[in-house]
Formats: sequence, C-alpha cells, structure tokens
Amino acid sequence: MLSTTKSFPQKFARAIFFNVSALLLSLILSVVADAEDPPAGGENSAKKIVVCSTTQIADFARNIAGDQWEVKCLLAAGQDPHSYRTTAADSRDVAGADLCLENGWNLEGHGWMRTLAESSQRPIQTCVEGITPLQTEDATGEVKDPHAWMDPENAWIYVKNIRDALSKIDPYNADLFSSRADLYRYQLKSLRVWIATEVNKIPVQRRILVSHHDAFGYFCHAFKFEARSPQGWSTAELKGVSPSKQQEIVKMIRDEGVKSIFIETTLSREMIASIAKEAGVTIGGELYSDAMGPKGSAGETYIGMMRENVLTIVKALK
Repeated sequence: MLSTTKSFPQKFARAIFFNVSALLLSLILSVVADAEDPPAGGENSAKKIVVCSTTQIADFARNIAGDQWEVKCLLAAGQDPHSYRTTAADSRDVAGADLCLENGWNLEGHGWMRTLAESSQRPIQTCVEGITPLQTEDATGEVKDPHAWMDPENAWIYVKNIRDALSKIDPYNADLFSSRADLYRYQLKSLRVWIATEVNKIPVQRRILVSHHDAFGYFCHAFKFEARSPQGWSTAELKGVSPSKQQEIVKMIRDEGVKSIFIETTLSREMIASIAKEAGVTIGGELYSDAMGPKGSAGETYIGMMRENVLTIVKALK
C-alpha cells in the first residue's frame, strides 16, 4: 500500500513534464517557421517584375526598384519606339509582369505597349502623367510631343510616377523606393544645373539644333535652343521626307549660319549626311534620342546619355 501511494505524484509530475516539453517544442517550431517565412514582399520572397517599353524608363525603374524588383525592357539600346514591332517574346514578358511602364503620348507607335498590357490584363503606368506637354504637328493636326524626358525636370515626374506605381503594388518596400527616388532627384537637379552651365558656352545665335526628327523639343525649350528637323515628331514619317523639305532645311542651315548638324543613334545617317554635304556644314556627332546607348557605352544610363549629348552639342556649336 505504501509503494502505491508514493508512485502517484511521480506519475503526475512525469505527465506534466512531457506536456510542458511538448508545448515548448511546438512554440519553438512555430517561431522558426515564422522566421523562415517573411511577409509578402519581404526580403526572401520571389522578386516582382516590372516590364518597361523604353530604355530610359527602364533606367529610371532600376534606380528606384533596386534589388527588390526585376526590371525588364522590351526595347534594346538603339531601337526606335516609334516604329517598333512587338514579338511573341514581348507578349510573354508582359504576361509575366506585375507592372508595365510606358512613356505615353504615342511614343510607342500605335500604342503597342498599352496593347500588350491590356491584352494580358496587366497593370500599366503612363510615365508622362502630370507633365505639361509641348505641342507639335503631324498630318492629323496638333499632337503632344512625347519626348518629355529630354528635360531633366520632366524626368523627375517620370521617376515619381514609377515610385508611386511600385509602392502601390509593393507597399512593403515603399520606403526604399521613396528614398532612392529622393536621391535620384538630387542627381537630376545637379544634371540640369550642369547642362545650363555647359550650354552657356555656345553663343545664343548658334543655338540651333538640327537632327533627324523633333526629338529635342523639350531640351531646346529648357535650354533656349531652336529645334529644326527635316520631319516631325515621329521617325515613322521619315520615309516620307520630300526633296522640297530637305531643300527647305538646307536653305535654313545656310541662312542661319548653322555650324554643324547631328545624327541620332537610332536612325540611319544617310539623310543627315546628304543634308550636311549639300549645305556645306559638318556633322557634329551622334546624339542619343529615343534610346540610350548599349551596355558599357558612355550613354548606357539616362544621366550618361544626357551628359554625352550636351558634350557633343557644345563641342560642335561653340
């Protein structure tokens, strides 16, 4: 009888011990599982994807998204967004995107980026939203000039739109996007001040910028140049440039005493070379317009392309 009485508290204590141990083990496993499974958008989650139409927009997106998102660009360096024809690979990229970015104002000829996004039911942000457009003309009448990034002040609006679109989809990383955008804004402000200083080396009467098409209107408006070209705002119109239009440009070059004219890196040099020869002026160099330069070149970023354009223009016209 005595031994039976002593074994009861031992069995009770043993049961409590095992129950407490099981509870502690359960809590430890729960904590480990939580640590290995961060919130949506966290550091170890799969990267979201943003697909951009143009090289400039992709560069802005990389500066804001950092390593949190994968940035893809449909256009390669040197490709022309006005005349671009989309591919099956483009459709697949857009179908897998969490966000699409377009310039807008029909830079993407016939709205090819929006068509891709809407066909795959992907969200799309138009980067020129909030910019006051310059007006230009084509056969249909007045249209909005889409080359707004050529003024660094407008580039900041592109960046803000990208920041906000990323933050809406990925609020977990919104503070990172905002901080990167703030830093990039300082870079854009410095770029604009530097450009103004550089172009002041060119006498006002020589600030006439002649290139293939009207891609530099915002640059010229910001820095007090006159923009002239054989054709309008879209390179799709270049095939229709008439001999009389070329003669008009040649006459203007002679009458205005233009020193040099410029080739755009996305277009053939043949037409500009012909105009330069007939007008008796030099080709001042190549300018980045609708696309940035290839990887490893001085113009592989937005700031780089703007810097190289300004250096080329100043050297040729001062």
